[in-house]
Amino acid sequence: MSNASTASDVTADALKTGVLPIDKPILAEHADAIGWSTECDVLVVGFGAAGASAALEASQHGARVCITDRFDGGGASAKSGGVVYAGGGTAYQKRAGFNDTAEAMHEYLGHEVGDAVSESTLRDFCAQSNAMLAWLESLGIEFDSTVPPKKTSYPPDGFYLYFSGNEAVPQFAGQYPPAPRGHRVKGAGLSGSVMFKAMRTAVAAAGVTVMTQSAVRRLVVDSSGAVLGAEVWQIPGDTKDARRHRRLSRLADRLNYGAARISDLVRRRALAIELSSARPVLVRARGGVVLSTGGFIFNRAMVARHAPGYLRNFRLGTSGCDGSGIRLGQSAGGDAAHLERISAWRFINPPIAWARGMVIDPQGRRFCNEEVYGALLGHEMCEHHGGKAWLVIDSRLRGEAIREALFGGLWTFQSIPAIVLTLAAKRGRTIEQLAHKIGADPSLMRQTWDAYNSGARGGDDAMGKSPAMRQLIDAPPFYALDVSVGSPVFPCPAITLGGLRVDEQTGAVKQANGACVPGLYAAGRAAVGIASNHYVSGLALADCIWSGRRAGRSASKATTDTSSQVRATA
Repeated sequence: MSNASTASDVTADALKTGVLPIDKPILAEHADAIGWSTECDVLVVGFGAAGASAALEASQHGARVCITDRFDGGGASAKSGGVVYAGGGTAYQKRAGFNDTAEAMHEYLGHEVGDAVSESTLRDFCAQSNAMLAWLESLGIEFDSTVPPKKTSYPPDGFYLYFSGNEAVPQFAGQYPPAPRGHRVKGAGLSGSVMFKAMRTAVAAAGVTVMTQSAVRRLVVDSSGAVLGAEVWQIPGDTKDARRHRRLSRLADRLNYGAARISDLVRRRALAIELSSARPVLVRARGGVVLSTGGFIFNRAMVARHAPGYLRNFRLGTSGCDGSGIRLGQSAGGDAAHLERISAWRFINPPIAWARGMVIDPQGRRFCNEEVYGALLGHEMCEHHGGKAWLVIDSRLRGEAIREALFGGLWTFQSIPAIVLTLAAKRGRTIEQLAHKIGADPSLMRQTWDAYNSGARGGDDAMGKSPAMRQLIDAPPFYALDVSVGSPVFPCPAITLGGLRVDEQTGAVKQANGACVPGLYAAGRAAVGIASNHYVSGLALADCIWSGRRAGRSASKATTDTSSQVRATA
């Protein structure tokens, strides 16, 4: 088969899937054997929070940095809630009256992080989180100490410090008192855009070269396997194709919320422009290449291969979350891990009345403490119950939920699903009648209901629910709300957590044998990190910043080491 026909097949497959094609690396005898278009010390691939952090850190250490982005920058970070998980006694925690320590933060995160990273790395992350927050403040990013009056999945404007995980849930209790560590960037609306705007400004002020609408499709390696740079495919700026690509890409991301199939069609049209209009630019990176392109939730083939149970979940992210960075790393010999780990978010608070109800599986059996963070509830539902569950409440809880949804100052993405799902709930005058309505076992559901109410009356709760969140479900009629993955009015978002294995001291990409790929680094959701086991709000963004800075710092040091070797040889 000719190279032309092979390229044609690759293009056809890419247009069918909407996923950026990644090719095998260009092999060169040595760096001088390539006709480079341009050069830098550190090339960062992906301009979200991880990429911006890597670029800024490398620049602050004296490196000449170039950062590329397939679109216009921001990625999933700019679409996020802008929550940074930090603790150990931040100024905001202290002002709010919480005496947190790095030891307390480590104790709690040990439950969530598990084996994703080593014990020493987790301790370093906790010890450095306060300084990480100060670094963000130096970029002009603001935080605050205002705490919302009750537990919520995301606080309303005016509140910027909250319990963003399971810190206050009894089953996670330890020797230290719980403390809020979700530091939401101060600003109106979802704060991710506010945070990234400040990071983009800082990147520009640092003199970093930014290449937008520029996708890396393959790396350049020498005969020893060391990464020398990358082939960047850039759509010529200020052209009709560039404008159409930008417009279609933004439209695809907007349509993802509510019109996924149309979104995919638009995304493929944008990719077609990339594949036909972009031109290659060979970029030499003397210190190394940092991969920070995000996860792979938009790559259905990768999800099907590693976590098929999550194909029905709502894809949370942007078009760039197609695993291109992971695939680039693998093309150069990098090893990936934890790709099966997906975080599915089933938030039932707010309204807080919902969290006082009971969640059951299709048979009528309760399976989780309803007050836990939504990602833990989603994990249990998707991993062990086929993504199906019902939330059972009574008329009293239903009324409380509707009132909070209408008058409780909730975000639109919290209030509208609450109202629609509550009004669409199945109804029964008795628990047995409700069981018949949802196809559950009436006898089993009755036992579950009796046990739940026994705990609400002061007995033991089988799932460890705190007394404050227990409430009798005894005011008929009873209601069952469909909180399954497939609920059309209540999507269950998901993000990927695994990525390339990296050296936890440097962020260098590791091979299967444990050796590092020379000149290649990874950060954020393209890499295994702090958030690669279980997710709580702010942990992925904090990991992006922390791991991005680590990779940028290491790549800049490699630049210095390379320059010293060249001078010594001369």
